[in-house]
Amino acid sequence: MGSDGELAQLGERLLCKQEVTGSIPVFSTWEKRRSPMPTILREGPYRFYFFSHEPNEPAHVHVDRDDSTAKFWIKPVRLARSVGFTPREIRGIQGIVKARQFELLKAWHGYFGPRGG
Repeated sequence: MGSDGELAQLGERLLCKQEVTGSIPVFSTWEKRRSPMPTILREGPYRFYFFSHEPNEPAHVHVDRDDSTAKFWIKPVRLARSVGFTPREIRGIQGIVKARQFELLKAWHGYFGPRGG
């Protein structure tokens, strides 16, 4: 793993749940079965993740920081809902989702399979 904000590489295995500052956890087939909310990306104070029980919705990502939460559709990138984030933060998070759109879609289909979303 490299810099902060780097996406998890599909297929890479992580046999523990420990996170390292500046890295993000990766999810493997092993972890996918155990984690109902796999973290896909950490960038700054934000955690980007999926809910494992939402495979029939279009591709989207949830974002949390402290008590604030948002949901973004990935293709096209647009805000689905938000609670607690300022409009400025929402614009910044949306920019992150746009910049990482390809990787987020790849992670979505890697987690839910080709029919997910």
